[in-house]
Amino acid sequence: MRDVAALPTLTDLCEYVLNALCRHDNLDPEQTLLQQSIITRHGTPCGLFFQAQGPRLLRNYAIWAGEENRILYYNCNGERVAETKLSEAPDPRALAAAA
Repeated sequence: MRDVAALPTLTDLCEYVLNALCRHDNLDPEQTLLQQSIITRHGTPCGLFFQAQGPRLLRNYAIWAGEENRILYYNCNGERVAETKLSEAPDPRALAAAA
């Protein structure tokens, strides 16, 4: 699966990732915990790592590669299952201020 999306804010990005991860395994976004961590390169924020936790120790992952304007999705086995290209995205360098 390869989609294109415009996600201009960090909130839009997080909501989109949560819904995409939940859709893959038929999870309820209202009841799924989404954790996120800032990815840095040479001390500068460049993206986010997301982890959605479902029942039975199910964990799906996504990486927002801010400099590449794409989101990569992985299942609980570590296999890439989807990709979203971003036509509009937040500035990854602004993540330090949001943290």
